[in-house]
Amino acid sequence: MKVLSVASEVYPLIKTGGLADVTGALPAALSTHGVDMRVLLPGYQQVMAKLRNPVPLIKFDDLLGVSASILESTIDGVDYLILDAPELFDREGGPYTNTGNADHPDNWLRFAALCRAAANIAEGVLEDWTPDIVHAHDWQAGLTPVYMMQGPAASTPTVVTIHNIAFQGQFGPDIFPKLDLPQSVFSMEGVEYYGDVSFLKGGLRTATAITTVSPTYAQEIRTAAFGMGLDGLINERADSLHGIVNGIDTDVWDPASDKIIAANYSLSKPKKRQVNRKALADYFKFEDTDKPVFTVVSRLTWQKGIDVLTELADDIVAMGGRLAVLGSGDQALEAALLSAAERHPGDIGLVIGYNEALSHLMQAGGDVILVPSRFEPCGLTQLYGLRYGNVPVVARTGGLADTIIDANEAAIAAQVATGFQFYPVSPDALREALRRTVRAFAEPKVWERLQNRGMKADVSWDRSALRYASLYAELLKSKSEKT
Repeated sequence: MKVLSVASEVYPLIKTGGLADVTGALPAALSTHGVDMRVLLPGYQQVMAKLRNPVPLIKFDDLLGVSASILESTIDGVDYLILDAPELFDREGGPYTNTGNADHPDNWLRFAALCRAAANIAEGVLEDWTPDIVHAHDWQAGLTPVYMMQGPAASTPTVVTIHNIAFQGQFGPDIFPKLDLPQSVFSMEGVEYYGDVSFLKGGLRTATAITTVSPTYAQEIRTAAFGMGLDGLINERADSLHGIVNGIDTDVWDPASDKIIAANYSLSKPKKRQVNRKALADYFKFEDTDKPVFTVVSRLTWQKGIDVLTELADDIVAMGGRLAVLGSGDQALEAALLSAAERHPGDIGLVIGYNEALSHLMQAGGDVILVPSRFEPCGLTQLYGLRYGNVPVVARTGGLADTIIDANEAAIAAQVATGFQFYPVSPDALREALRRTVRAFAEPKVWERLQNRGMKADVSWDRSALRYASLYAELLKSKSEKT
């Protein structure tokens, strides 16, 4: 099967979060199931700098008003199709924001052009490769099936994956005339959303199938509490909705071979993990390495429950723990964590920003990975924690609920527990989870079993890739039956 994956970020070329990890890992995971996946990605400055011998495939003189071309480049076995449109993507800043952390004002045009180019590829503009299926990720790729429905690729099956329904690509109605779509598409059955244009809503309305990144999240977004205004549409399309939990790249995230941690270790040779604990303590200037180290690698936002965590920073120290935080986000939360670090030097450490190497060390050297999210479609951080023996403490929501087995008495006795769950996301509930965690840490045999069980968990893409491949096959079979 030939599948075009359309995404705004893909690891290792460009990454701001878990979306890039997923879209980066899928092509290799699916290749063992007979899927030839190529990835269409914007040609940001960071991406263009990493291309190896790019080959021009086709040029667009007028792609929604700009000149562009598609380049082909193979990196580490993955075939990339790069939308090279300097007017849209050759600029300072990140994929979505400028150097001042404000959204690029023409993001609607930048990602509409990506979707239009994807539809052109689906229509056969490339000489030697036309996809059987198009798989679009999040709002940035959401208009892809909308464009496809207007032309010769209307019968090509499409999949839209929701990585986080809170981000919907909503823009004012004034952009619609510039999207090169029929006026009829600006309707409830198309992209119109409370008078605005919603890229994600258009994709969810027109895609052949909808997936999201865990079974629990697939059910949560059917409710008003989690659907972010799109729950009605999701329920209308419930028969086409599939929850497929993410995996992780177990080659990149492998404590036995990870080149950017202090020492390699494994389930069968666990002693070297202590070298990483010591390296992490040294990095954050922790004074006592015998106490449990709670780690946080996260965007510092309300969604991630960081406001609740900041309330309990003093409690963690009072319980005899250490807290190491890596992330950035809401300035008030950053300031609150900085204040906590100043109150407790040697007990609380904070690094503001993104640091891939440090995130690996925190998984390898931490005792606990905290993920107190109010909602979490899947979450990869807790999967990295399992893989590295960094025991997860998670809110019982979305993919966190699907991937972590709570260490209640029965689960501990049955030796199936892998971490700790709590609900609701409140100071009292999280405080009790932290107490349970500290008590378990004080029992070395219990703690070792928790770590071992987590490290044995299958967090790879194997099962999930098979589910995606099966979904693709079902969509193609349905198409052939209709024709």
